Amino acid sequence: MNKRTIFHRSISLVGLSGLIAVVVTGAFAEDNKPSKKLVVGFSQVGAESGWRTANTESIKSEAAKRGVDLRFSDAQQKEENQIKAIRSFIAEGVDVIAFSPVVETGFEPVLQEAKKAGIPVVLSDRAVKVSDPSLYKCFIGSDFIEEGRRAANEVAKLTGGKANVAELVGTVGSAPAIDRKKGFEEVMAKYPDMKIIMSQSGDFTRAKGKEVMEAFLKAPNAKDINVLFAHNDDMALGAIQAMEEAGIKPGVDIKIVSIDGVRGAFEAMKDGKLNVTVECNPLLGPQLFDLIEAVAAGKEVPHRVVTQEGVYEQSQAAAELPKRQY
Repeated sequence: MNKRTIFHRSISLVGLSGLIAVVVTGAFAEDNKPSKKLVVGFSQVGAESGWRTANTESIKSEAAKRGVDLRFSDAQQKEENQIKAIRSFIAEGVDVIAFSPVVETGFEPVLQEAKKAGIPVVLSDRAVKVSDPSLYKCFIGSDFIEEGRRAANEVAKLTGGKANVAELVGTVGSAPAIDRKKGFEEVMAKYPDMKIIMSQSGDFTRAKGKEVMEAFLKAPNAKDINVLFAHNDDMALGAIQAMEEAGIKPGVDIKIVSIDGVRGAFEAMKDGKLNVTVECNPLLGPQLFDLIEAVAAGKEVPHRVVTQEGVYEQSQAAAELPKRQY
């Protein structure tokens, strides 16, 4: 073997080792490269109640915990704001769109736009009515019809099946308002002496709940009311104020059953002013982002995920109150 051959072989070995070094370095660089942040656009109904505030906090804190780039939009209880936000998310090219719809209908065109753009959609807390169920990947939330049933069963227990009910309905056209009423009336049909004698929307807010209750108490048949069924706790708490100002003992003169399970409801139960709250858990953040991450990764997820919840009566309030997270 001559000197030239040895020289060329040495160069080849050096070149090969350099190539290996480059490949290995490149592999490590690829391994150490930070993964792309998940970008999620979320449109919230608004901030109409203590429940909604807790729901928003759960979503924001979970996104922060997981390092998700959350683009958050408050619709202020207006469908047009929500549609505008979703279109903005599509234009931004987010990885996943999630939202809690203000009402059930009117979202099909914008959901078709999201599907065309290849952006999956997850519904949180409230559902939509669409002709094509594939326009969203998953809906996570409570069974609102079952909540209505539970509320009616509690009214039957409180009154022995004899009730003249004043009903504070949620936002007109919203899934919880429609379904809670449906479930309540489904059970009430089994009791001939239970009937709704007044019904009006309080828009899920405390102020409107108080205003509508004041109107109920001025009606010609106001003295017939022995039960208030409120579609959420905030409206019930507003109604309690109206009753007290009118010299009526809430929880005694008029039994009150509401839905949500917020801290204010437990405080009212502890004080004997509210009789029952049917739980609707707002702390959906962890479950929601489990689903969002699975959807973003192209995994199959259930089309419907129901949250687990309970019913709380006055006698449980004092013991349960310190445990409430919202």
